[in-house]
Formats: sequence, C-alpha cells, structure tokens
Amino acid sequence: MNSIDINCDVGEGIGNEKELFSVISSCNIACGGHAGDHDTMTHVVRLAKEFGIKIGAHPSYPDKENFGRKSLDISPKALIDSIMEQLTAFSKILENVGADCNHIKAHGALYNDMARDSNLAMIFIKAIGPFLDGLKLYAPYGSALASEALKKDIPIVYEAFADRNYNDDLSLVSRSNPEALILEPRKVLNHVVRMVKEGKVRTIQDNMVQIKAETFCIHGDTPTALQILTYLAIELPKQHIVIAK
Repeated sequence: MNSIDINCDVGEGIGNEKELFSVISSCNIACGGHAGDHDTMTHVVRLAKEFGIKIGAHPSYPDKENFGRKSLDISPKALIDSIMEQLTAFSKILENVGADCNHIKAHGALYNDMARDSNLAMIFIKAIGPFLDGLKLYAPYGSALASEALKKDIPIVYEAFADRNYNDDLSLVSRSNPEALILEPRKVLNHVVRMVKEGKVRTIQDNMVQIKAETFCIHGDTPTALQILTYLAIELPKQHIVIAK
C-alpha cells in the first residue's frame, strides 16, 4: 500500500471545515493575511484537534482584497513583518487551544512566486525561521522554495495539487485559464494515482513530467471539494493508496 497525506486550505470563510475534516489528514489554516481572523483561526484549530488531523499555518501576502492570489510588490521587511505577525497570532491560538502545529504552507501567489524566485524564498524562510522548531514545510517539488529550505536543513514535505492542472515547468495553470481547475472526481483520482504510482503528471500541454509528492492539496473553496474528497476516500484504497493520519 502507498500512504499519502491529503490536505485542504481552510479557515477562508467557506465554513465547510467540519465536512472536509472527516475525509482529509492535514489542513492549512489561514492566518489573517489573505483570509481569517482570531475567531476563525480559533474555531478551525479546535475542529482540527477534535478530528485528529495535522494542523498547519497558512500565511500569505497581506492582501485580503485579492485573497492573496495576486503577486504583491512588497519590500522584504514588510513581507517578513507580515509573515511573522501572522504566525505569531496563529501560535498564540495554538497555545490557547492546546494544539500542536505540524507544518507551514504558504498561500496562493506567495506560494507560486516562491516556486521560481530564490530570493523571495529566502526572505520567506527568514520570516518563518523563529517558528520552525520541529515543523515541516510544505513545498512543491523542484521549486526554489524547496531548494533553499533544504540548504537550511528544513524538513520538506513535497506537495502536489490534486484539483489543479500543471504546465510543463510544473507551474500551476493560471486560474484565468478555464482548464486550471479539475472539478470531476474521477479525473482528480486519475491525476493523483498517476503521480503516486508513476511519479509523473500529465500537463495541460499533454506531456508527462516527473513529479514527487507526499501530500496532495484539495482547495477548500473548490466547488466540488467535498464530492472529490468523499470519492477519493472510497476509491484510493482500491488503487492500494491509503490516506494516513
């Protein structure tokens, strides 16, 4: 049997966490940069603890207006200050609830920008440094972020996106493209099984590209997220793949 983690981005105002948490193994909770506040973080951390799933911090560019999905022209100091503010607030809530953090995963445009920008990745790593003790970093395979983190001996969990299509360079297809999202559960299943068993992803250019992933993300705001996750929970074991909490 192959064992994988399935994660969801949550605490983003959708309110479907209770349903999602029954069929996933880790979550990434918005820390106030693109979404979320003290109340949402507290609520979702408590739910995650109740369901026994791994808890992750999900910091972002400080840009609620664009939900953190647009690249932001921001100084290194301003970005570091924002990331540290988000993680400090999240850490205090974890302490108050009595929950542990498993990982950090950047959100949206920041995540995508760091995949190809080593300088930005190093800025982010500097910002999260004080919070990393014992934590892992979710990062895309072959990315600048993963490369810079490994230089610092930061434990990496390679992540792929189950509900998104890829380009040949392993960047995600832009959300402005109608083919960006994979919404049909069977197609998501095929996407994941290929990455797990073959170590390859079929790109939007119809090429097979090498990829490595240990955790797979389904976005909590994907319209068919719960349908996809319920289907995967049933069908993955038939493919000798288990979701391990």
